[in-house]
Amino acid sequence: MKKVHIRIIILTFLVLLIAIPSFMFLSWYFSPRKTLNVVIVDKTVLNTKYQEHMSFYWVLRQNRYVKSDGSFYNSEKDYYGFFPDGKGGYTINDLEEKSREDLVQLADANDMVYYTDLYGIYRIEWQNEYPQAKPDVKPGRMGERSELIYGGMSQNELEFLRIMKSRKKLIINEFNTFASPTSPEIRKEYEEEFDITWSGWVGRYFDNLDTTNNNEIPLWLIRNYKEQNNGQWPFKKSGIAFVRNDDRIVILENGTHLKNEVPHILTGTANSDYYNVISEIKYPFWFDICSSGESNEMVSEYKIETNEKGDSILKQWEIPANFPAVLKNKDFPYYYFAGDFCDNPISVSSSNFRFVQNFDFLFYPSEIRERSSFFWKFYRPMLNKILDDYYNSLTK
Repeated sequence: MKKVHIRIIILTFLVLLIAIPSFMFLSWYFSPRKTLNVVIVDKTVLNTKYQEHMSFYWVLRQNRYVKSDGSFYNSEKDYYGFFPDGKGGYTINDLEEKSREDLVQLADANDMVYYTDLYGIYRIEWQNEYPQAKPDVKPGRMGERSELIYGGMSQNELEFLRIMKSRKKLIINEFNTFASPTSPEIRKEYEEEFDITWSGWVGRYFDNLDTTNNNEIPLWLIRNYKEQNNGQWPFKKSGIAFVRNDDRIVILENGTHLKNEVPHILTGTANSDYYNVISEIKYPFWFDICSSGESNEMVSEYKIETNEKGDSILKQWEIPANFPAVLKNKDFPYYYFAGDFCDNPISVSSSNFRFVQNFDFLFYPSEIRERSSFFWKFYRPMLNKILDDYYNSLTK
């Protein structure tokens, strides 16, 4: 009798193992497609993983937003910017060669624009990604600065945003849209156009500041800090590195300067409920420190939790402990995400299952540096709501 019960339990488990994913897929497959014409710009596509814009494509596909011909967006080709061939070659297809008339036509033909990453591609990282392309050229050391191959916001890309703004079409921008390597002249125009100001600081959490154990810390960051601090690098724990646009480096170490080792994004009750996001979540990746005028409202904010020693360092360098994470314009549909929000290790295949968010705990590990939980608990639901609201406004 006991063996029969065990067999029934095993059989039930196997049936559910097949039935639940099948139901989730079929529910997604038979949901209606929704036409939303989108311009995406990504200049930081180092390889064919397309990670810098994959999260957005995941959301588009999961919600069944499609192009005007009814087909789903393809992360490999449906964007403007930098296109690697996976072998060390590349092509560029962007807005730079378009006339103003072309930009107007592009704006009229599309419903929204998302600049996912304009930071760009640099020589050393490119050569190290594809050493076979130029075997006679010695690759530089990863983590060192090198010449910019392609990147930064162009005048045409700014003009396209202006045209989209004039038509009150949805604009989503995020780090790095107008910080370095965008020219100071174009940055100033962008700041005036969208009432947002970059402080000159960017930052990132590192789970280990011991330079002998963490090769993710850029060599230029270590070198510049040592040059500015009598050759010292005393850090062994986790912490946050701040980088100013003149190469000034500030480090806050967990315990020494920080009460909480990683930056957190806080969202008040009203916005947390509206966007269906968690009220507080860690953010362990790159962010920029911006401020805004009265035309924008702050949806979410970063919090750097320091002790007294950390407070004094922030004050010394005029770095705020709280600053915007998500800004929204009050008069037209514009959002700015002050972090590398679209860069998450997510597989597009999971987008083919409806209700998959109910199983999000299966998709991320427990270490503090993981970014998958940010995707599931913040980026995905917020973007869902933004797109849903905007799509509904188009179909009224």
